[in-house]
Amino acid sequence: MAHDASSPAPTPADSLHRRGLMFILSSPSGAGKTTIARRLLAEVPDIAMSVSVTTRPMRPGEVDGKDYHFVSQDEFDRMVEAGEFYEWAHVFGKSYGTPKAQIRAELKAGHDVLFDIDWQGTQQLYQKAQADVVRVFILPPSLDELNRRLIGRGTDSAEVIAARMERAQAEISHWDGYDYVVVNDDVETCFAKVQQILEAERMRRTRQTGLIDFVRELTQA
Repeated sequence: MAHDASSPAPTPADSLHRRGLMFILSSPSGAGKTTIARRLLAEVPDIAMSVSVTTRPMRPGEVDGKDYHFVSQDEFDRMVEAGEFYEWAHVFGKSYGTPKAQIRAELKAGHDVLFDIDWQGTQQLYQKAQADVVRVFILPPSLDELNRRLIGRGTDSAEVIAARMERAQAEISHWDGYDYVVVNDDVETCFAKVQQILEAERMRRTRQTGLIDFVRELTQA
């Protein structure tokens, strides 16, 4: 097939196999991580959202295996005992966990997995899969701006917003537990920075599993 002269010809290195990574986005509520995560999923190839296991009931419109893996509490407890989770927690009377087997299969296939989790979940993932984890924390430009964004949603009462602001300050205090920290004062600029982080981390030598054979061929030629 003829090559399009308008684009560069692919080199063998472009198609080298790599190991996927676990890309974590954390931020206080209202700082913009959900917006950034949605754009990554929509615009960047080879990355998918982590699908958690949960004991909460399925909501209308949700799909088992796509939104969550829905299980009983007994099954969830069995999975905990069997060590099948990277991290898990009880939240408002329901249980949530990140399944190991599915994530490991994606990473081995060279696919990245996106996580939208708090600092505690991040810490657990990092302790169990350090080499595969990239941690990004998104900060608001100021607390006043964060408060304005929360009010602008129009979904929470003044009491809930006050509680979110209090929690936000606690979450921000863990900023130094992340590999990268990005200030979201402009969503386009923030997204571009997060995308650059992802692309650079994909190119780490330790993740380029196809490099060994490729370089061996070069040195033996």
